[in-house]
Amino acid sequence: MKYINSNGEVFEGELNLDILRHTTSHIMAQAVKRLFKDVKLAIGPAIEDGFYYDFDMEHRLTNDDLVNIEAEMKKIIKENLKIESFKLERNEAIKLMKEMNETYKVELINDLDENEEISFFKQGEYIDLCTGPHLLYTKGVKAFKLFNVTGAYWRGDEKNKMLQRIYGTAFGSKEDLEKHLEFLEDAKRRDHRKIGKDLELFMTHELVGSGLPMYLPNGATIRRLLERYIMDKEVALGYKHVYTPSLANVELYKTSGHWDHYKDDMFPMMKMGNEELVLRPMNCPHHMLIYKHNIHSYRDLPIRIGELAHDFRYEDSGAVCGIERVREMCQNDAHLFVRPDQIKDEVGKVLNLITEVYQKDFGFDASSFKYRLSLRDKENKEKYIDNDEMWETAESQLREILTKLNIDFYEAVGEAAFYGPKIDIQIKTALRHDITIPTCQLDFALPERFELEYTGEDGKKHRPVVIHRAILGSMDRFMAFLIEETKGVFPTWLAPTQVKILPISDNEIEYSNLILDKLHSLGYRTEVDSSNEKIGYKIRKAQLEKIPYMIVIGKNEKENNVISIRKLNGEKVDNITIDDFVSMLKQDVENKSVK
Repeated sequence: MKYINSNGEVFEGELNLDILRHTTSHIMAQAVKRLFKDVKLAIGPAIEDGFYYDFDMEHRLTNDDLVNIEAEMKKIIKENLKIESFKLERNEAIKLMKEMNETYKVELINDLDENEEISFFKQGEYIDLCTGPHLLYTKGVKAFKLFNVTGAYWRGDEKNKMLQRIYGTAFGSKEDLEKHLEFLEDAKRRDHRKIGKDLELFMTHELVGSGLPMYLPNGATIRRLLERYIMDKEVALGYKHVYTPSLANVELYKTSGHWDHYKDDMFPMMKMGNEELVLRPMNCPHHMLIYKHNIHSYRDLPIRIGELAHDFRYEDSGAVCGIERVREMCQNDAHLFVRPDQIKDEVGKVLNLITEVYQKDFGFDASSFKYRLSLRDKENKEKYIDNDEMWETAESQLREILTKLNIDFYEAVGEAAFYGPKIDIQIKTALRHDITIPTCQLDFALPERFELEYTGEDGKKHRPVVIHRAILGSMDRFMAFLIEETKGVFPTWLAPTQVKILPISDNEIEYSNLILDKLHSLGYRTEVDSSNEKIGYKIRKAQLEKIPYMIVIGKNEKENNVISIRKLNGEKVDNITIDDFVSMLKQDVENKSVK
């Protein structure tokens, strides 16, 4: 493929999607300028999986306009315009842009270094301020698609004018574009907000507030089961669970360091008489005080304190998203107070627990998990607690642990918590998002700040080390992840309704209720659809509700004291006893895997 850079140099190389998409954004801008008068150009970069361009124009763009813009883009591509680059001195560049009435480009030029030559790219009548590189000819664009129009403030500042942004994408072939479009359609079907609404898992309301979802009975059932599941796991591993308040005195967070390093992400302080209170952003300061409440010997450690705690983050209204990113969250949090010689063993146990939960119990693909060692940015130390020796020790210990456990990992500078480095497990979701849910963090700082101690074997006082860890992380985010991974088809143990009994007529309702009572007595979440609808409708409704098991009861089943089963996956089992079904159901529930 042939490309041209800002120096006018032509070079060849493999297909570069960023260059292809950037070129396509210019073709789109050229088409917009051909179709609409008085359009002013802002910026049009390539982004992950696509591109966009921002326009200032009187006409309000619609989806119909996108069809016309695509048609004009195809004409430009067919014209096979040669793309050329040239440079101008600063004053000449500003003069050119003013003549073209491109005020946003003039502003961008004014922000550049005074001695810098300004580069432009030209294709036919179209000229744009750009550093390139680009394709050499417009005909190099083989497959593209425009998606939608949104509003976007100039330079992302809400004080500036709202522009119109057109999103699109481009690929090297029509086949690759079709695959991407199929993925986008699948992503729409997986969107946890859509599924959450369809299955009545959660809701939001403007009277409650942005980023503050309410869990409906179905969603609350799933969350309750997840909470019980992870707490039982932790109890079996020696964790002690506590409850701590969601409010605390500001002095607590000044002691911990959160007030200095995290207050911009906290809700504003509230004055109550002589106290200054804040909603907590995390639970570690409370757990430090619980540890300090008693005197500890080296024999007592490790001490593992866990909590399902409600935390609050001051998220911008534009950043909140369903239950994935919220302003109030429930954290599956724990803090392990350990001796220095216990660090490796305890971190290893945490990593083993993460593997057991995500890969063994839930059956998620191990290849979608990557381990990231999140380090401090030494060039930006004001973001972190100031203790070089502590940072060097903590980072080297986590690096050594990962190496000795033969875990492949990569390092990310600037991703550490303000008090210490951490191991983040990055998960590639079904929507191709990289998210962090489980995490394990090493902390020498808070024990020092809270003056935590234990009596060593030598009879002297020593500082414990704290391991912060989250397995399911935020219960809200984990549920969003689970919904999108499963498309709302939850494993039987998590399904809000595990069994739906479907009598064909009113004559079978009494027998259906006997089966209901039997399954209820055994703890299975069961309902009877006693509506007057035909059996086909009842089955379709249960399928849309993603019920794992449907029991169809007709005259034959009633007279012979048996049942007929329809599974959500389409499998059927006719004329079995209720006891045989219970055995089948029991085995399915015990197999927690989502696969």
